Amino acid sequence: MLLDLPRAPLQPLRLSWLTAAGIEAAVLRLDLIDPLISGNKSFKLQHHLLAAQAAGCNGLISLGGAHSNHLHALAAAGERLGLRTVGLLRGHSQVTPTVTDLQRWGMELHWLGYEGYRQRHREDFWAPWQARYPDLLPVPEGGGGLLGAKGCAALQVQAHAQLADIGWDDFDAWWLAVGTGTTLAGMVLAEGGRRWVYGAMAVGPRHGVHEQVSALCGDHGYTLLDASRGGFASMDSTLLGFMQACEDEAGIPLEPVYTAKALWALREAVAAGVLVAGRRVVFVHTGGLQGWRAAP
Repeated sequence: MLLDLPRAPLQPLRLSWLTAAGIEAAVLRLDLIDPLISGNKSFKLQHHLLAAQAAGCNGLISLGGAHSNHLHALAAAGERLGLRTVGLLRGHSQVTPTVTDLQRWGMELHWLGYEGYRQRHREDFWAPWQARYPDLLPVPEGGGGLLGAKGCAALQVQAHAQLADIGWDDFDAWWLAVGTGTTLAGMVLAEGGRRWVYGAMAVGPRHGVHEQVSALCGDHGYTLLDASRGGFASMDSTLLGFMQACEDEAGIPLEPVYTAKALWALREAVAAGVLVAGRRVVFVHTGGLQGWRAAP
């Protein structure tokens, strides 16, 4: 009961502001591995699926919003693998392209409101849901936790196997967007201090990312930077203009919640001298394009 994960292509990332700074960059295109179970979500789900199988569960239950890439991937995986899925959603019932897909793939939805969703960090949050769905494995928001991080460690292997294809023998650092911090933690665990991992946080400081990452992989081997621009899913004309310019120049589709903010943070770090000439960095395109379908 596992997902088939094709190798994500590693491609040169050519942007004028990187070239001008003398920095070589490549992008690991997780957005290309699967049209439905997209981006880093495929990797984060692998060990949760194994845990469900080992526990004899008939499916999985998890949380997310009306545009959630995680719930989208989970529902698609459930439909593909013949597993039952239940989604606990933030806010009140609404119709979005993501929600339409969840329903089409058979995910049972429960809208918790905003206050109800904020209770997800309480120790007793899962008890009534496990009583209602005893045959389903609870999966943390975003596919997080140690199981999610273990799945993301495979990204290091995929990138390393393709270095020769782009003419590299090694590189210096990883750069990626951070939501729960699970993917970053997996990369830190995989690297074991060999390469530094930079995480551009798409959420504000009150989301507890530092604490979640520290609990998973300690306090060494990575740097977290605030790239939220005022809060999760906050965007403005400057960011959108930057995103469009990067898409046009690099020929890679982006979205403003995660990947564009991570690239913005990379440009700021280059300007500040955090990364200097001669360095090589792998930018992880974590996917998330499906959630951008609801944009006007």
